[in-house]
Amino acid sequence: MEWTDEGIVLGTRKHGEANTILELMTLEHGRHLGLVRGGSGSRLRPVLQPGNSVGVVWRARIDEHLGHYVVDGLELRAASFLAHAHAVYGVTYLAALCRLLPERDPHPQVFGDLVLLLDRIGDRLQAAALVARFELSLLADLGFGLDLAECAATGSDADLVYVSPKSGRAVSRSAGEPWRDRLLQLPEFLRSSEAPLALAAEEISAAFALTGYFLARDLFEPRGLPLPESRQHFLSASLTPRPTAFSA
Repeated sequence: MEWTDEGIVLGTRKHGEANTILELMTLEHGRHLGLVRGGSGSRLRPVLQPGNSVGVVWRARIDEHLGHYVVDGLELRAASFLAHAHAVYGVTYLAALCRLLPERDPHPQVFGDLVLLLDRIGDRLQAAALVARFELSLLADLGFGLDLAECAATGSDADLVYVSPKSGRAVSRSAGEPWRDRLLQLPEFLRSSEAPLALAAEEISAAFALTGYFLARDLFEPRGLPLPESRQHFLSASLTPRPTAFSA
């Protein structure tokens, strides 16, 4: 068995003295693991950092085996993350989200969203907005998508500012006003396909409250897991910039 693909490094773990088991989010083969011979050495270690894009050839005797990767670096972003706390936490959190996906199950939309996000992660508020959209996309890919197209009560697509925590459907301002304290806020940028620009911290916080509710209810709690700590660290660092321990 052999195939060639592009992937984003999610993480690694040592295997023996010199080898590494590499976990990738690939374009055509989903979340996929493989052994990299010499992956712990000085030549490959900088390439196998989370957030980097790599080209790989995977080989195995049969498809069910772990197999071996031959790796070539394509976009080595990881070094640029170290000066920004939100980027370090963000990459850790994105990897945790991708691990919710079944292994070897292709999710090309998730892969494309991940590449876009990593390329723009330097801008902390824009990165936070894109992470919230990524969470929505992941929920949809796993069968728990929200319906934000029209009001659950009136069918109108105008002035949608709330989401029902029970149904995951949008609610208009007028229809939701009597129950506003029971509804989740819906920031406008979550319904738009345009690049999120000039967002306020309040909009980001509201978006994370919305996506976090459904992530916890539908994805993490059924697995007996809490939301990853890296999520809150990423949000805090995105809203309140501060130097990291990795800064010079």
